[in-house]
Amino acid sequence: MKTFMSIIKFDYLQRTRSYSFLITLCISLAVAYTFVPEPNASYSTIRISDYVGYYNAAWFGYVTAIMTSVFLSLVGFYLVNSGIKTDQVTKIGQITSATPASNFKYLFSKVFSNFLVLSTIVFIVFVMSILLFFLYNDGFPFELSQFIIPYVLIPIPAMFFIAVLAVVCEVLFKKYSVIQNISFFFLFSAMVFSTSPTETQFVLDPFGTKIVIHQMEESVKEILQVDEQTSLSIGYVLGNVEKPKKFEFNGMSFPISFLLSRIAWMLLSTILIIVISPFFHRFNTKDRLKIIGTTPKLFHKREVKEIVLSNLHKSEIDYGIFSLVKTELVLLFRKGKRWLWIINLIGMVLLAIIPIEIAYPLILPVLWFLQVHRLSEISSKEIYHNVHYFAFSSHKPLGRLLTSQLIAGITMILFLASPLLIRSIILKDFSSVGFIIMGSAFIVLLASALGILTKGKKLFEILFFIITYANINKITLADYFGGLAHSSDYIVSLIIGTIALGIIGFLTRRYQLRK
Repeated sequence: MKTFMSIIKFDYLQRTRSYSFLITLCISLAVAYTFVPEPNASYSTIRISDYVGYYNAAWFGYVTAIMTSVFLSLVGFYLVNSGIKTDQVTKIGQITSATPASNFKYLFSKVFSNFLVLSTIVFIVFVMSILLFFLYNDGFPFELSQFIIPYVLIPIPAMFFIAVLAVVCEVLFKKYSVIQNISFFFLFSAMVFSTSPTETQFVLDPFGTKIVIHQMEESVKEILQVDEQTSLSIGYVLGNVEKPKKFEFNGMSFPISFLLSRIAWMLLSTILIIVISPFFHRFNTKDRLKIIGTTPKLFHKREVKEIVLSNLHKSEIDYGIFSLVKTELVLLFRKGKRWLWIINLIGMVLLAIIPIEIAYPLILPVLWFLQVHRLSEISSKEIYHNVHYFAFSSHKPLGRLLTSQLIAGITMILFLASPLLIRSIILKDFSSVGFIIMGSAFIVLLASALGILTKGKKLFEILFFIITYANINKITLADYFGGLAHSSDYIVSLIIGTIALGIIGFLTRRYQLRK
């Protein structure tokens, strides 16, 4: 028990003191501030037909709990899905594996640590929601229970499920982070978009949000006196300039089946850890030792030939950038398993044959997101592999090394989008061609800037997931590649943002080099 608690304590402290946690916390607070729009805001988060709730305690508590459950489930997985890998890199895992702690105890300690990290963010957002109530409320009394009940029943069990899912993915997929990212992306999308009109399906909702949303819809139906489905929007819908009508939402009484389901989700998640425990590698290095134990061919006895120095190829000094760009491209294309390129090729074929109205706004962002494991380390792999002292001491590390990484990244992204580029050129849609080129530069510069600033890849993975998910939902603000219609002001803003990312990346790397 002492070992179990020690692992949880030190793992929690290590995570909460990291840059990725602090940055995610700041982002969460900034986003939580927008969960309930101010009275004169031009956007909405939860809107049923033309109605939103009065700004009473119940509306603030339940709306922020729903948004927290969905948003933090979305980004939380990417925040905590590298606990085992971190232990392996820092060699803490090898030390832990030498202790009497069983596989289950170790894995469950990682789950509990993940859960505490996510719950810390939930608690801070909970406090933020109370502050927002006093800032925006319509004169309604403060009821603490209307905040505690939804937060305990909705986001807390969801965070435990995400904490378990992160550990399960690490155990099953081991070092293949790209498979973890892609699997969660499609799993999350399937769970969010699935319909749940019956009580049975409310029980099967891991986020616990659909039963509350259904109750809100029923309240509006009573006002409108209609039985048909009402229009519902969840998420950030911009441009709601018409003032919405108000209805009173006073919370809800959760059925026993739902309460038991929230406990069942946590128990089933724990059972899942028990099931996968035998498959945990426990930082076993047998394969590595087996390779080392074989005698390399270099040391086999063989005839030593005389080396004539004059016959050796004379080395040439090359200060150009072409060779570096070629090397970076090779590194990008070889990263990950080769069969992943089969998926990329399928995506490129879809870009070539599917109607542009679907391929441009939907297929392209998903295809680019599949390269998250390549782009996330484009400017931080030297630090991760501890060769940055050697790399940064090379000739012109800014003008040659960093520039070659950016050129290689943009080239790879444009190669994946080449079928769509060719179709746009044939149709003489040169604005789309320009947007795709600008979008490729934007996402590569974003990956580079965040990698340089944080010296890691977590923040970019989180933001790239959010941006891609927003693009699939056709949120105009997140469209960085021109898949939706835009005004000239938006185009100028995108260009300025892309240039700003490049400047931030170069200046930060320059500062790091001087240090």
